[in-house]
Amino acid sequence: METWWLWAAFAAIVLTLLWVDIKFVGGKSHKVSMKEALTWSLVWFVVAMAFNAGVWAWLDYSVGREIANDKALEFLTAYVIEKALAVDNVFVWLMIFSYFAIPPELQRRVLLYGVLGAIVMRAGMVFGGIWLINQFHWLLYVFGAFLVFTGVKMLLTADKETDLSTHRGLIWLRSKMKLTEHLEGERFFVLREGVKYATPLFLVLILVEISDLIFAVDSIPAIFAVTTDPFIVLTSNIFAIMGLRAMYFLLQGAAEKFSLLKYGLAIILVFIGFKLMLIDVFHLPIAVALGVVGTILVGSMLLSLWVNRNKPTRFE
Repeated sequence: METWWLWAAFAAIVLTLLWVDIKFVGGKSHKVSMKEALTWSLVWFVVAMAFNAGVWAWLDYSVGREIANDKALEFLTAYVIEKALAVDNVFVWLMIFSYFAIPPELQRRVLLYGVLGAIVMRAGMVFGGIWLINQFHWLLYVFGAFLVFTGVKMLLTADKETDLSTHRGLIWLRSKMKLTEHLEGERFFVLREGVKYATPLFLVLILVEISDLIFAVDSIPAIFAVTTDPFIVLTSNIFAIMGLRAMYFLLQGAAEKFSLLKYGLAIILVFIGFKLMLIDVFHLPIAVALGVVGTILVGSMLLSLWVNRNKPTRFE
């Protein structure tokens, strides 16, 4: 889709809601309540679906119902895939904040900047990836094989916990930065005797950005299994990311209840990987792919809740 005003409308919606979030909510240090997290989750979901409906209506009017239906389904499928795979990113954030003992009232600011950085990175990766695919179609098979490999690896390591104290990347970052020993409120940097020091909160922000980049390497190729339309890929991806911060605060108190979700996400990656590898051999309808992904995601969540039904959460 090359219509410039569709891109402009998308940018205006995202920038407006970001401004509202930063100006009236994200600009102050506070602990995010369940009500606030749920409200923003619903806001971003409703806005995403309304945007999809608006694009569908325009396409229905300008080029026909069949194409409108296809593009709307592509958007929805890509959105669901990105949301599903982003859950694993949430678990990583939980681990990072727990390890550094970041108070809840400071987490929102880190995630706000983390999401802003993720938007820039995702935009570059989407356009770069689509350009590469247009130049070298065989890269789709490479992306598919990578997703299968990642999914299998996730299945084999889903029950293993990462020890950040021995993580080589974190050790290297600490050796290259002048860090304060303790948090300095919500500040990322402080001056001491004319020397600028980074706070542990800045180190956490770096780790959050790195985790966003790592998970983008999985999620963006996964969406290429649905469509390579840059407008659909980018808009669905960004709308899903914008609601990720709110989803984190929804899940943080009940993460242990979803202990089997990582297995479901791994299976989704393997499924999408095979779909991508067979894209020129067997065409799986997008509606079927959406149904498979949704079934695996909901099934793993419900099974997790049943297995962990007697475990308390922080909200109980």
